[in-house]
Amino acid sequence: MNRKVAIIDTLGAHGGSFHFYAFGQAIGLVNNGVDVSLYTNNETADPKISGVKFFAFYKNIFKNGFRITSGINWILGTVFSVFHARFSGISVFHFHIFYTNFLVLFNLLFVKILFGKVVLTVHDVSSFSNSSNSLIITNLIYKLSERIITHNQFSKSEIINVNTNLEPYISIVPHGNYIPFINIQFNKEKSRKILAIPNNRRVLLFFGMIKKVKGLEILLSALKGVVEKNPDVLLVIAGKPWENDFSVYQNIIDENNLSDYVLLHTKFIQQENVEHYYCASDLVVLPYKKIYQSGVLMMTLSFERPALVSDLPPLTEIISNNENGFVFKTENVSDLTNKLNSILINEVLMEKVRVKGVELIKKKYDWVDIGRQTLQAYLSL
Repeated sequence: MNRKVAIIDTLGAHGGSFHFYAFGQAIGLVNNGVDVSLYTNNETADPKISGVKFFAFYKNIFKNGFRITSGINWILGTVFSVFHARFSGISVFHFHIFYTNFLVLFNLLFVKILFGKVVLTVHDVSSFSNSSNSLIITNLIYKLSERIITHNQFSKSEIINVNTNLEPYISIVPHGNYIPFINIQFNKEKSRKILAIPNNRRVLLFFGMIKKVKGLEILLSALKGVVEKNPDVLLVIAGKPWENDFSVYQNIIDENNLSDYVLLHTKFIQQENVEHYYCASDLVVLPYKKIYQSGVLMMTLSFERPALVSDLPPLTEIISNNENGFVFKTENVSDLTNKLNSILINEVLMEKVRVKGVELIKKKYDWVDIGRQTLQAYLSL
């Protein structure tokens, strides 16, 4: 008899591409003989994956300006989802956690009340340690979990720092690729025309939500020394600010006379345009100051683009310098400038690195193998 699992993904397609992760996880598990039911929100369309039962019981949980109503809808979604799963004979509930609050705690408590088992994939460890209240809730959430999954050794170590007793209950399962869900474009001229990007420029891409920890100011500061040697370079910034004041970055652009070298698409990027941003780029830059796992990096490699990343452990667990990507010293403007200039004069190396990155993302981050690793975590319950 196949093991039955309920994946609870409250975030889904809201504000980004996380639903692809949940879909990939479901595909991997089904291919390893797991009976999967996926519970998510009504912003997420049914992917119609063979062998996956899909339910959107979380209704309107992200309505702006109606926090009480959204909270009630969240609770109702959990009640419907968990009851439905339990009456369907499911005892293992796999939650994806990006932050901690009382609603997340409610989810786990409700599963335990109905004698279910809890598996967590913790995507953002830092959100679990922002305040004393957060830490209290975090410890309760961890104590209610039979198994904790994280994406890399760095994140595992960070969780253990919160509670050393958790080490035996943590499994490392990497973030999978986006290949099953994307349409890779190969006509760079066409993609640039769609996005109004000039064809006579070499394009650096900064993609995704503009958060303080993502180090855009470092990239902008480095850009001045890049365009002095490479005046055909254009930095495309694609994504909207998140709890962040963009004027900080605009000041750097203005003070360094970079307006001719920066194209601002500071807005929510529609899903149908994502493929064109990657196709239009020559190099994707991730100047992050702190990260636990980067969906943007996995997306970059999935779209077959070369990546330049800061030397944070979660990124260098994936990227080896001058082999399958490029690495610079985090928060070091001078090193980033020098690295960009050296990459831009060596197109042969850039292409070699790009090809190796494609090989890596296809072989090591395939969802079927990740499903096998996830199943091993379930079998430890």
